[in-house]
Amino acid sequence: MKIKLTKSLIGCKKDQIATAHSLGLRKIGNVTEQPDNAQTQGKIKKISHLVTIVEE
Repeated sequence: MKIKLTKSLIGCKKDQIATAHSLGLRKIGNVTEQPDNAQTQGKIKKISHLVTIVEE
């Protein structure tokens, strides 16, 4: 699954920033491909207001 960072990390809590970085998302517009498993789904749920899922 591809994940895109659509909103800025400025003003977010440190744990949300760390979650985005663990997914490989650092700047607005970054797209990363991650495996579709429970761990990734949990990370996406935690920062769902900052990211979108890009359909392939």
